[in-house]
Amino acid sequence: MIRCPSCQTANLDTSRFCDECGSRLVVQAVSEPAAYVPPPSSGSFSRPGNVTSLGIPPVDLDAEPAPATSASRPPISGVAHASLVIERGDVPGTEFRLVSDESTIGRWDADNGIFPDVDLDAHDSDAKVSRRHARIVRNKGAYYIEDLGSTNGTYVNRGRRLLPGNPQILNDGDEVIVGKTFLRFQITH
Repeated sequence: MIRCPSCQTANLDTSRFCDECGSRLVVQAVSEPAAYVPPPSSGSFSRPGNVTSLGIPPVDLDAEPAPATSASRPPISGVAHASLVIERGDVPGTEFRLVSDESTIGRWDADNGIFPDVDLDAHDSDAKVSRRHARIVRNKGAYYIEDLGSTNGTYVNRGRRLLPGNPQILNDGDEVIVGKTFLRFQITH
C-alpha cells in the first residue's frame, strides 16, 4: 500500500494518484542499507573531513548549487503549447498559458502545499473550484482532461460530468467548466 503524502489515505501499490484527494503518489524505492565498515583499529579514529558520522558527504552551504538537468525538473517557463481562457467567471478574458505536458487546475493552498498550474483561487470567489480539481495532459500531440475527484465536477462542452480518473479527449476550442468557472481550451499553433 502507498500512503498519500497529503491526506494519508492508503492506496493500492499500482495507484499513481490518491483515490481520496487526487494527489500524485510518490513511489519510493526501497534500497538496501549500506554495509557497515568498521573504523580502522589504529587506536584512535579520525574521520575524513569529507564524510559525516553516517558516512554521507556533508552539505557545503557556501557552494554553488549544481545546475538541475532538464530531466530532473519540469519547465517553469517556456513556450505555451495551449491555453485556457476564462469566458464566464469572476474575471473573463484571463488567460492561463500551458507550458508543461501536465497542468493541474485548482486553487492555491500554501498550507497544504497545493500550487496548481492554472490557479483559479483569485478568480473563484464562491470557492466552487477544488484545490486539486482537474488535470490537462498532452501526450503525443493529443490533449486529455481528467477530473481529480473534485466536489463540483468537471464538464467538457456542457456534456456529462467527467468521472474522476477517466481522461477524456480535449480538442481545440472545447469549453471546460470547473465549478462555476467556464474556460475555453485553445491549442497554440
